[in-house]
Amino acid sequence: MNTLVQTTPWQRITEELLLIVGSSGLITDESESLVYECDGLAIYRQRPKLVVLPTTTEQVAAILKVCDRYRVPFVARGSGTGLSGGALPLADGILIVTARMNQILDVDLANQQVVVQPGVINAWVTQAVADQGYYYAPDPSSQIICSIGGNVAENSGGVHCLKYGVTTNHVLGLTVVLPNGEIVELGGAVPEMPGYDLTGVFVGSEGTLGIATEIRLRVLKQAEAIAVLLADFTTIEAAGETVSAIIRAGIIPAGMEIMDNLSINAVEDVVATNCYPRDAGAVLLVEVDGLEAEVPVLQERVSQICYAQGARHVRIATAAEERLRLWKGRKAAFAAAGRLSPNYFVQDGVIPRSQLATVLKEIEQLSQRSGYRIANVFHAGDGNLHPLILYDQAVPGALAEVEALGGEILKLCVRLGGSISGEHGIGSDKACFMPEMFSPADLETMQQVRSAFDPKRLANPEKLFPTPRTCGEGAHQVNAYPQVEVF
Repeated sequence: MNTLVQTTPWQRITEELLLIVGSSGLITDESESLVYECDGLAIYRQRPKLVVLPTTTEQVAAILKVCDRYRVPFVARGSGTGLSGGALPLADGILIVTARMNQILDVDLANQQVVVQPGVINAWVTQAVADQGYYYAPDPSSQIICSIGGNVAENSGGVHCLKYGVTTNHVLGLTVVLPNGEIVELGGAVPEMPGYDLTGVFVGSEGTLGIATEIRLRVLKQAEAIAVLLADFTTIEAAGETVSAIIRAGIIPAGMEIMDNLSINAVEDVVATNCYPRDAGAVLLVEVDGLEAEVPVLQERVSQICYAQGARHVRIATAAEERLRLWKGRKAAFAAAGRLSPNYFVQDGVIPRSQLATVLKEIEQLSQRSGYRIANVFHAGDGNLHPLILYDQAVPGALAEVEALGGEILKLCVRLGGSISGEHGIGSDKACFMPEMFSPADLETMQQVRSAFDPKRLANPEKLFPTPRTCGEGAHQVNAYPQVEVF
């Protein structure tokens, strides 16, 4: 019996996409699509079949209708700064790049809201409202280049997420194009909408439920006063214990960050802040903000706690220029790590604050056993670790070894009551570790939610959940679910 093999009609698809976005909005040449073959996790690479660059919600909807009609999978991409392979293209799919959707559509300071397209850069939001005394709180280290659409997909955090929360805490509403091309509104201008929190479901879904084309953000009033403290310690464990001591004292800083000695010296080599003592085992950055009368009291209490926990010195900055100087090194830490090694592999585990000292000791032991140096930079206040495993990809077998080492760190985080991701997402990198956190029933339930939005599994289909292709081993197979109407 002859079996009819259906092939994807790429010529026809290309012609239809040209009618939607024009020749300037479609990339078909393999050499031109090379720049899109990976995101910030450059160890995984795959050229897409086609790259489409829409500029409007209507164009995105039309593109997804083409994908739905021909059952072609798609991946959405913003600035490509993600660190989990979430925007890794598919060889037989379409990559939808939102970089040209970069307009700030509305600024409503009376209600402390800003509406943006997904390609708007994170830092642009604050720049648009700063002269009126407002700012956008989520501030990833890549905020001068990462896009709001990508922040929404990964539920990005940043330095100030301890006090002010991550992206989901600042997204009020979304215009979303579902995988079948339907345009829907989630949330709205009212901070607390009745009914199911579909906005919360979408934020952090890593492009598996559709594409956000308009995003309503909450902006905050700038604090009356801000102080940044830089405390240096002989050991990183002492810095970790200080974080817990500050929280126990009832103080919730705007942010608390730790950098170890490797990171300190890398930053000073590259940025030359002349702020971070090169001989310190670790530095702790603490930012406190609030009323004019409040901040001096907070900075004094934090300073006393740091000294009580063994700090050698505590430097305090209140002037804006000096505060930025202290933060400059931390913001440049990932980039500066390139001076330490030809390659590095960054992880994104989360642990309870009370386990900081324990985990740091375990990571040091893992480093010694494996023979790979590990630089530690992390959002200490909420226990979000960013260990950078230093290696040389030119050495045969090194990549596999550091991937395994990264996996051991993630398992350690879960074992101590934490999570395998705090802000970088699961993507292609961590899908195999989802069963470390979730039972088969949990994963089945998540897939049912996914199927309600995307019954044909066209939206970023190989991300987030373990599959045989991404894990290299048999994985739990998810049943096909009927389409569920949720809108």
